[in-house]
Amino acid sequence: MEGIINVNKPKGITSFDVIRKLRKILSLRKIGHTGTLDPMAEGVLLVCVGKATKLAQDIEASSKEYIAGFELGYKTDTYDTEGTVTDKSEVFSVSSEKFTEVLKKFTGHIKQVPPMYSAIKINGQKLYDLARKGEIIEREARDVFIENIEVLEFDGKKGLLKCKVSKGTYIRSLIYDIGEELKTFAVMTSLVRTKVGVKTIEDSFTLDEIETLKHEGNTDFITSIENYFTYPKITISGEKNHTLFLNGNTLIFNGNDGMYRVYYDNHFLGLASLKNNRLKGYKYY
Repeated sequence: MEGIINVNKPKGITSFDVIRKLRKILSLRKIGHTGTLDPMAEGVLLVCVGKATKLAQDIEASSKEYIAGFELGYKTDTYDTEGTVTDKSEVFSVSSEKFTEVLKKFTGHIKQVPPMYSAIKINGQKLYDLARKGEIIEREARDVFIENIEVLEFDGKKGLLKCKVSKGTYIRSLIYDIGEELKTFAVMTSLVRTKVGVKTIEDSFTLDEIETLKHEGNTDFITSIENYFTYPKITISGEKNHTLFLNGNTLIFNGNDGMYRVYYDNHFLGLASLKNNRLKGYKYY
């Protein structure tokens, strides 16, 4: 069994909890997720099974879409409602017009400082481990890309945002920074990941649904590598080329540079990169 599973992660469990449950359901060990979701977050968590685990980083690099709840007027050490309140702003006034205007400063290419409560490693130590010890260290700002931010709801204090962002973007930090720009504070109150790449929450599966389908012998919850990556198709010919490709060798192949799905005798062999008329299998083949 191999491919990509679009899991609808529930609130209250970690991304690794999802992996642990899937290993039990599928009776497989080789499973990994792409892009961690915090316990309070829910929604699309793409999981790679079998040889597809080699492609986890490629999937994780896809843009992501979220719907995030927020509240103005206070901040926490985790930037969300699961943390400890560290400061409050009793009096503030933010109109819808002002709020929308401030959001314009957070679209496009921006710098973002990751939160202390994150899995990022600095000098071999995860930031959240240091944060739990009460240590706060300086973090370098990272380049992220915010494709768009849409206000779904806002009453002057609470609201909902819809964001499409690049890999590595922390929505908690985005909301925190928006609060700072508004001269008050802001925390994330909820988070739903609605899309990763082309996979949406509408076509995701809950863990219970996956377990039921697996029990019925139905594997419709898995998208094959062939169908997930929609690169152009190319066909190689000749038994020698077939063997060379499967052995990881580079083939001569005339074509435009790029990524492809490779076939031989109408059979999918795997993904490959083509550069300067040199074709080589890419991670999975």
